[in-house]
Parts: sequence; structure tokens; C-alpha cells
Amino acid sequence: MNNILGVSMKKIRELIERNRSYRRFDEARKLTKDVLLQLIDNARISSSAANRQPLKYIISCTDVKNKSIFPFLKWAGYLKDWNGPVEGERPTAYIIMVHDKEIGNNVWWDHGIAAENILLSAVEMGLGGCMLGAIDKNGLKKALGLEEQYEVLMVIALGKPAEKVVLEEIGNDGDIKYYRDGSEVHHVPKRSLDEIIIE
Repeated sequence: MNNILGVSMKKIRELIERNRSYRRFDEARKLTKDVLLQLIDNARISSSAANRQPLKYIISCTDVKNKSIFPFLKWAGYLKDWNGPVEGERPTAYIIMVHDKEIGNNVWWDHGIAAENILLSAVEMGLGGCMLGAIDKNGLKKALGLEEQYEVLMVIALGKPAEKVVLEEIGNDGDIKYYRDGSEVHHVPKRSLDEIIIE
């Protein structure tokens, strides 16, 4: 594999492949505030449109706070018979990303970049996570007692993954829906490189 500026492209590819949307975790493996602060510090130095840096973060790594966040989350739209992780498989931490509207009116793409930096950093630490945008944002905001200036953008669920997620190419039927097989392995179909290149 070619090296660019001394960085192995193979290592970067492996890190990206390991960075899946994990939805089941080992709840016995607790995360600390220090770990969450390290992850957020890597988000803090991300690129930001016009360098406004309008993102703020709420962290949760206690059982009490985690339980107050969980009811506002929706987990896997394609898995119709699954209501989310059961006790023992729930995230042990959350990072809630909010937009401080007093800094600027628009977050542009900032939250996507910051979230990816958080998740890649988590994977490098042997952890995993899931970006959740399907949230009762108003309910969560009220539960957290957030001031009007803050808009909830997403919740990143974090923990030690307790499931296997595999990538596969989309079949001839073109179905892009992720699914779980009889062994509870989570399969994620991806479009081929040829399909996404327009020449």
C-alpha cells in the first residue's frame, strides 16, 4: 500500500472500516469523563465554516444521566422488530452535540466533521459509537434544561461494542437496508466504487 507523507493509507482504511454504527455495547465497560474530553478535544480542532466554531458539547457517563437521555433516542429505522439496545447492551456514555445560535445562525457541515473525528478517535481507543439524528430533540432539550440559545444537533452514543458489524456490496436487488442475520451479525450494504463515480 502506498504511503502519502509517511502515513500508511492501509492504516487509515482499516480505521475507517472499523468505524461502524454500533448499536449494542458492553454496559459493564464504563467510560470516564477524561475519555470523553479527549474525544471532544479532537472534535474541537476540526475544521469549521468561517472558523466560527458554533458547536458545544454535553457529556454523559453516569448511569443516572445516561438513563435520562436514552428514552429520547430512536435506534435503527430499518430494524422494525428492534426497539434499541436492552439493559446490559446500552451505551455507557453519550456526547450530545449542540449548536450555540448566539455564535452563528448555521453550523454548515461542522457537526459532521466533528462527529467523524470523535468516532474515529473512539475506534482508535478500542471503542465504538453511533451518530443518532433520530431524536426527540425538544424533549431531550427540556430534560437537560438547555437554554434557548442551544439547538440539539445529534447524540453520539459510545461504549465498547458488543456486536459484529460487516460491510458487503449491495446485491443485484439494489437493497441498501442494513439487517441482522440469524447469528445477530449486523450487515451493512455499500455501493461499489464503480457505481458512485460519474465520468
